[in-house]
Amino acid sequence: MRLPSPGLKSCPPFSIILIVLVYVASLVPFALAKDAKPRIVQSDAFPNAPSGLFYFEDSNIILLLDRHTGEVHRTTDGGEKWEVVGGGPKGHSFNIVQHPFDRKRAYILGREETHWYTNDQGESWNDFTAAAPPIPNRPLKFHAGNPDKIIFQALACRNILECDEVALYTTDGFRSEPKLLRYHTRGCNFARASELFSTAHEMMNEDRIFCVVQGRFSPFRKDYRLVRSDNYFTDEVEPNLEPGRTVKGLVSVAEAKRFMVAAAKAEGTSEMALYVTNDSETWHRAVFPVDHRVEQDAYTLLESTSYSIQLDVMNTKPSSAMGILMTSNSNGTYFTQNIEHTNRNVEGLVDFEQMTGIQGIILVNRVKNWEEVEQYGALSKYDIFHEGREKQVQSRISFDDGRNFHGLSAGKKDLHLHSVTNLHNSGRVFSSPAPGLVMGVGNTGEYLKPYDKGDLYISDDAGETWRLALEGPHKHEFGDSGSVLVALPAKEKNDKILYSIDHGKHWESADLGDEVDGLILTTTPDSTSLKFLVLGVKEDGLKSKFFTFSIDFEGLHERKCKEEDFEDWYARTDGDGKPACVMGQEQYFRRRKADVDCFIQQEFKDVEPEFKPCPCTDADYECDFNFVKKGDKCEPADGGRLIMPDGACENDDDTFEASSGYRLIAGNNCTAKNGVVKDGTKKWDCKGIVKPPANKDIATKVTSFKAKKAQEYLYLERTASSGGEDDEETIVLRTNAQEIFITTDHGKEWKEIEELKGKKIEAVWPHSFINDRVYFLADSETVYYSLDRGKHIKSFEAPTKPTKQIEPLAFHPHEPDWMIWNGASDCDSESTCHVVSSVTTERGDDWDRKPMIRYVTKCEFIDQKGSNSSQLIYCAQHQEEDNKTPLQLVSSNDFFKAHGKVNVIYEDLVKFTTQSEYVVVASMNEEKEDSLKVDIGTDRIDGKGKEFADALFPPKLIVPHQHAYTVLKGSSHALTMHVTVNGMQGQEYGSIISSNSNGTSYTLSLSGVNRDEDGYVDFEMMEGLEGVAITNVVYNRDDVEDGGAAKKLKSMITHNDGAQWDFLKPDKGVDGDSLKCAGDEGCSLHIHSYTERKDWRDTFYSGSAIGLMIGVGNIGEYLGANQDADTFMTRDGGVTWNMIKKGRYMWEYGDQGSIIVVVAELEATNVIWYSLDEGDSWTEYPFMEQEIRVTDITTVPSDDSRNFLLWGLDDGKLVTVNIDFSGLESRSKPCVLDEQNPEAGDYKLWTPKHPSQEDNCLFGHVSQYHRKRVDAECFNGRKRSEDIHDVARNCSCTNLDFECDYNYERQRDGSCQLAPDHEPIDHSRVCAEDPDRKEWFEPTGFRRTPLTTCEGGKDLERRLPRPCPGHEAEFTDAHGGRLSGFALFLVIVLPIALAASIGYWVWRNWDGKFGQIRLGDGAGGASFDTDSPIIKYPIMAVAVVVAVLISLPDVLARAWGSVRGLFGGVAGGTRTYTSRSAFARQRYDVVDEDEGELLGDESDEEV
Repeated sequence: MRLPSPGLKSCPPFSIILIVLVYVASLVPFALAKDAKPRIVQSDAFPNAPSGLFYFEDSNIILLLDRHTGEVHRTTDGGEKWEVVGGGPKGHSFNIVQHPFDRKRAYILGREETHWYTNDQGESWNDFTAAAPPIPNRPLKFHAGNPDKIIFQALACRNILECDEVALYTTDGFRSEPKLLRYHTRGCNFARASELFSTAHEMMNEDRIFCVVQGRFSPFRKDYRLVRSDNYFTDEVEPNLEPGRTVKGLVSVAEAKRFMVAAAKAEGTSEMALYVTNDSETWHRAVFPVDHRVEQDAYTLLESTSYSIQLDVMNTKPSSAMGILMTSNSNGTYFTQNIEHTNRNVEGLVDFEQMTGIQGIILVNRVKNWEEVEQYGALSKYDIFHEGREKQVQSRISFDDGRNFHGLSAGKKDLHLHSVTNLHNSGRVFSSPAPGLVMGVGNTGEYLKPYDKGDLYISDDAGETWRLALEGPHKHEFGDSGSVLVALPAKEKNDKILYSIDHGKHWESADLGDEVDGLILTTTPDSTSLKFLVLGVKEDGLKSKFFTFSIDFEGLHERKCKEEDFEDWYARTDGDGKPACVMGQEQYFRRRKADVDCFIQQEFKDVEPEFKPCPCTDADYECDFNFVKKGDKCEPADGGRLIMPDGACENDDDTFEASSGYRLIAGNNCTAKNGVVKDGTKKWDCKGIVKPPANKDIATKVTSFKAKKAQEYLYLERTASSGGEDDEETIVLRTNAQEIFITTDHGKEWKEIEELKGKKIEAVWPHSFINDRVYFLADSETVYYSLDRGKHIKSFEAPTKPTKQIEPLAFHPHEPDWMIWNGASDCDSESTCHVVSSVTTERGDDWDRKPMIRYVTKCEFIDQKGSNSSQLIYCAQHQEEDNKTPLQLVSSNDFFKAHGKVNVIYEDLVKFTTQSEYVVVASMNEEKEDSLKVDIGTDRIDGKGKEFADALFPPKLIVPHQHAYTVLKGSSHALTMHVTVNGMQGQEYGSIISSNSNGTSYTLSLSGVNRDEDGYVDFEMMEGLEGVAITNVVYNRDDVEDGGAAKKLKSMITHNDGAQWDFLKPDKGVDGDSLKCAGDEGCSLHIHSYTERKDWRDTFYSGSAIGLMIGVGNIGEYLGANQDADTFMTRDGGVTWNMIKKGRYMWEYGDQGSIIVVVAELEATNVIWYSLDEGDSWTEYPFMEQEIRVTDITTVPSDDSRNFLLWGLDDGKLVTVNIDFSGLESRSKPCVLDEQNPEAGDYKLWTPKHPSQEDNCLFGHVSQYHRKRVDAECFNGRKRSEDIHDVARNCSCTNLDFECDYNYERQRDGSCQLAPDHEPIDHSRVCAEDPDRKEWFEPTGFRRTPLTTCEGGKDLERRLPRPCPGHEAEFTDAHGGRLSGFALFLVIVLPIALAASIGYWVWRNWDGKFGQIRLGDGAGGASFDTDSPIIKYPIMAVAVVVAVLISLPDVLARAWGSVRGLFGGVAGGTRTYTSRSAFARQRYDVVDEDEGELLGDESDEEV
């Protein structure tokens, strides 16, 4: 007999049969379920590609936008049925925005001023109106704590070229019209822009807002600043981003979970500074490891955690596009490197993703062949001309927040997956809220292959192991918290989807019912739904039709999971399958088992993790800031400094407490109890770790060289946003022996650059716009360069050898990697040798095989406002490519790629130059033989570059044959030019003329200004102080021209931008006694100027020492001999001058003028003299024992250093002497400046004097500047970008605040009249440029000068408004409509009645008219009897006619205004604002035309 199986009781046969039947019956639903398919519903066709698709969170309601028709479509059932949102939005929708903090709200933005909002997931919509249309890319900013508070960022435009960003705000969710927040913004954010961010005080969470705005007195990017407000900008504060000072050059401000990050870029560098706050009050500059720079457009703020910021920094050329992943510490200030050579693209996208919901897991891609790609660039399918290298991309995963990375594996093979830089679906690339489930498309092997060669892989253990899911590439999604996986084949004409309900082990297919190209596969953001949506496109002839497919898996009829269907799934396990720690804790989820036949069916309920802390281990620590891993230890980085307490290391033998070299990984939650403790501090020896401290007095360091002299030297100055140590001051030196030395400590220590030894460098060439970049040119095609002030040397091969005929390099003002290379070609023969120009956009890696253009004498990038093209280049080229032919000015917007076809702007060109926004062209005058003419390129675009106009010189500037011009450095938004009047050798002089703001119309400023035979002019504009310039004039011009007498020079100064000139007034001598010189024509101070300078950098002024100037000269009637000069100084901007030294001295300003050093010139010496009180007193200091001949004294160009460098000769050899004042007791602590109370600390407010200006006004205002108090014992430190503190007051507008408009020129009576043979600009064309514009204005010939801030007073710019075509009715309504019939009657009848009354009064009082003579009271009766009809009635008639004629213009004007109103005209009115700055000024006061005042009444000065 057979025994029953163990565990089974013996049963009767009928019982066994029953059990079998029950079991079979239980299998029937399961079999039915396996045969069931998801329900798929196809939508009607959309005529255009939908965009902006999003789900309202925790719902199946979806919105999408058809931008072509302006319609928004809505579904409430996951895409089965769609309806067009009706009402106002229909046909007017341009953008849809989802509220990130309220799941029921969204916004439809129109193209103009009307927009719509919903508070019920699109069930109903309400409209609101904004004063200006929204900015397309970032229109709305939201408050994380109050959904009703929203910032609306808009663009207010006068025309397509003149727009200003403004910010509006609502506190009631747009139920009322948004209010003005602030003008001139460049992006605003609530401080509470993230749910994790909190301000320092709870009350600030409600209303604190940060905005990037224009500079107070400048519209330029370099002066953008960060401001904050707690009351919607009724008041605002500029926060201190650096200790004790604000920062300029702000680029953006953004939130990153628990942090707010502000990015700034100073002028003169491409490097960015990042500032971080976690409370909106205290900001810290983010510090990066040694040798890592953050450059503009070269960093990406990645998805950060709640405990750190993650950043990828590009460290290659854009053509190579690779970076370094970095992670901050817990307060966001110190960054450490995670992994190098990350893969990124030129748009800044990085192959990086954090695993959703699981702490510490990161997936990245890195480039294996990074050296090859860095050298040759990455292969691009869009550029067939240049040979690049294909990136060999490999995937890496980290389980400890990026501290350690490992390869991915599928079985025993390495796996690599496509990531963010190659997106093929919406949403996240790999992960979802489904715990531990990850999918991706890729391949096994050595590196990643193209997407179409990839397969779909899956991992159900958070990326630790992977397996093949489906062959071929697929879009993929997760549903029901991972119970359902859906894949859409990434191929054309696909009619199926595939799905799995067992974590991807087995897959089934379902028919879509139509063949489409799948564009998007998506589901609800939390991946808890059983519904999915496919968006596909189907070609129908020449048109495309778009469909959605709603896929519902509820039709599979799986049962709902029970508790026993779930398991504890740990985010990480060890080799034995036991829970392992990730980021100091065990993290686990309740997850559905893979093989159970049920659905979770908890729609819109997120899966929450649970945690258990672990004891700390070595794996929970990382290297601290400025430490690197060497072996298994963290050691100090080469060149890095330890952060040590103040006052440490006064002696080399001391020790100090500093970081142990380790820190707990940010966000790691391990417990130190029973664990490893590696962070904290340890004792370090001072010797060899840090630089020795500064002396308590002035220190010197002498360096001798073998070379005989310095051939050239160049300061590579750090800017405010540059990285590196605060005391880094770099100089590059080229000796006469072609050696290249570098110092980073201002000449204390010099070293020869190893990479350049023996290279015979013939020139050191700085980048024109980036201080950090320098190029070393040899007599070969190899060009050496540095991007980081000489720290690292790289090279590229130029297409030709450098030419010595013209400047070899030209740079783009906004694209740091773009260069023009001018090289020599065909130079085997002198007759064929010529210059060819080539262009690179990749820092020398992408030269074309052919030159860009041949036979040139100059090529430059041209900065063109209002144009989308950055490629505009002007070149001076020989006609017909022959050195013997005249030059022509040619241009190109595509790097001259259309070879042989150039756009000729001017023939018979002599020369062209650029100055700020202008292009100045000198060409031969066709009307006057042997004479030149000047034309100015303005920023008005004509499609080929700038539009040129004749330079209209003053009427009395009579120069029969114009032979030479010198463009001088003058005021912003204007050109200052020297026109040579006498060019005879030894007799050279000319006139200084100043332009209006477009550079086309000029007024005479000063005649007889001295120049030399090379065209250099004795003229210097004082930088930093408005309107001050010094020049020398030839005072005996008649004697010079008639008899060949030597020139007698007088120095003159202007304090009002050249409107008036005065002689220099000397005040006191060295001993303090009066110099007894009136400062007039008979006796004044005269200074040796630009034409006698050895080095153009040796200016009178310093841009950071406001109001100070030093020069050498003499007192008397004329300028004397150089060797007889004494040294003079002014502290008040040139109003008065004092003698500070007898004899001729060289000078230099330090620490923004708080330290001034002078040294004797033309004689051997071993002493300097310095002043700490702006020249009031001087102290002698011996810098070495023996005397040397000092040839120059220098410091950093910004004059904000406390180090100086003497250059000299000692026994025929080059010697440098560093003089360091940083240890001086009175200059050892930083000065304190409080912008809100600027005179409370170490500074005072100084108002310069403009003696010739009424009320001390210049450019419509009185300015105030920061000046350090002379008795304050502190140092200024780094120069502020804006020295001006504020405008003390704005002045009333006067004649001087207006200039002549385009194509108008100044007349002798001060009026502006249309120039002969010129037409006024068609002002009505703004209507064509802006179809929404309602009016344009007729010109008066005047316009406000760009620099003026005047208010009220005269308004010479007022123009008569005219309606734009199609807007006549709106125009009429806006300007007061029409006069009624009764009003018209009054306008006509009342003046006539008034005239009749006046006539009657005249008749009644007519006696005594016509010169009647009266002798006594009654003698000699009247010649005419007033009662005589012959006299009485004619007189009455004449009186009435006269009165009517007097009043007729007013009558006609009023009547005509009414009649014009009937036809859409306007009776009167002025425009509300005239420029961007006028937004804040409101409208101007209107001057009565009967005043008859014009712009000045003085005639131009005689030449």
